[in-house]
Amino acid sequence: MTLLVAAAAAEEPSCYSRLTNEWFCWQYVVDRQDQLESATVEHLQITLAAVLVGVLLAFPLALLARGVPRLETAILGTSTMLYTIPSLALFPLLVPFTGLSATTVVIGLALYALTILVRSMLEGLRGVPAEVRESAAGLGYGPARRLLRVELPLALPVLMAGLRVATVSTVALTTVGTIVSYGGLGDLISDGVLTNFRAELMTASVLCVVLAVVLDLAIVGTQWLLTPWARGRATAR
Repeated sequence: MTLLVAAAAAEEPSCYSRLTNEWFCWQYVVDRQDQLESATVEHLQITLAAVLVGVLLAFPLALLARGVPRLETAILGTSTMLYTIPSLALFPLLVPFTGLSATTVVIGLALYALTILVRSMLEGLRGVPAEVRESAAGLGYGPARRLLRVELPLALPVLMAGLRVATVSTVALTTVGTIVSYGGLGDLISDGVLTNFRAELMTASVLCVVLAVVLDLAIVGTQWLLTPWARGRATAR
């Protein structure tokens, strides 16, 4: 009798079978744990790499725009124009140079991030009072030392705000990498849409949101650690 009951239970469709196809299914998460972990790790790696490349490109561009005002319009205009290029066009344009690889997605997302990063960096550096820069120069600070020791710390809140927006948006845009089969959780979302696999679609979407929230909190925590003077002002209030 026990064997018959067990056999009957085994024959019952799970919550993600074609017969039930539920949106929320913990059994799917358990059964596909390795697949979900692999997709999440890939998504995280592509996102972090794209944001890092974006920062490395945006910072010198922001410095150039501030130092040479006549180039500001061209730099900001170009970074904005890049964001208007559809990913369906941008990624295929990069494929002949980078191949069907994660590099294609990283470069494309880094170019998209420039729109936010260049503007936020430029505004952050501009927000440093002129008298502060002059005082630092009077104390013997050279341009490089003044930038690193005075201007960047004061501009950090604005820089980090831009970084937060760029990071969260990149988490979402990484899913588009499924065009070249490197979309992280986007690959699962695309498969879920094509096959009407609700549990896969919902789980991958939720993981994208969780990843964005975790990275945003990490940036906020980093800013909190790097700006002890801001904590002191908040305590005084």
